[in-house]
Amino acid sequence: MTQPDKIRVLIAEDHPLYRKGLRDLIQADSEFTLVGEVTDGEAVVAAALEKEPDLILMDLQMPGKSGIVATREIMSALPSTRILVITLFEDDDSVFSALRAGARGYVLKDADEGELLRAIHAIANGDSLFSPSIANRVLAFFAASRPVAPEIFPSLTERERDILALLARGRSNPQIAAELFLSPKTIANNLTNIFSKLQVADRSEAIIRARDAGLHQ
Repeated sequence: MTQPDKIRVLIAEDHPLYRKGLRDLIQADSEFTLVGEVTDGEAVVAAALEKEPDLILMDLQMPGKSGIVATREIMSALPSTRILVITLFEDDDSVFSALRAGARGYVLKDADEGELLRAIHAIANGDSLFSPSIANRVLAFFAASRPVAPEIFPSLTERERDILALLARGRSNPQIAAELFLSPKTIANNLTNIFSKLQVADRSEAIIRARDAGLHQ
């Protein structure tokens, strides 16, 4: 029986003791293989481009380049890579800047080992996960957000309109998944429903319909 491929993990953390803790956690889990450790923002971008890991554990404050900038650059080049931020900072600016950059999860460094491991597995499997205090703010933010043009394509659900709007803006499936904190499989399923409801053959036709309706604005 063929063994499933292990999830390839890159650690970006400049504090040696915390980096060792992450290393031990990854190496003790049979689902993961550690492909590298770096200690600054420039190095994590270079290592990501070279090794193309499945998952990056990203500190926010590192020498050379912040974790937010590094996340943005990595997601631009490798949109299928999943990034979990592990940091001391829990202010709104740090949280939402990291999420806008493309991070799929945000966990504080005071999380216990079990919480941290659950977050790593969740992000590795294509989901999103946040420390409890962070999750409450993220949920409140999206609950307060206005829906995207509900009068356009009334047959679509709010989520389907959000996905279609991002599709019309040129986003790929992995980028849409990262921006909406959904799994790629969920995005693919929603796109199938969108194509059916709009009676279009493929994403190109869906993009034309959405842009003609102004949904990409």
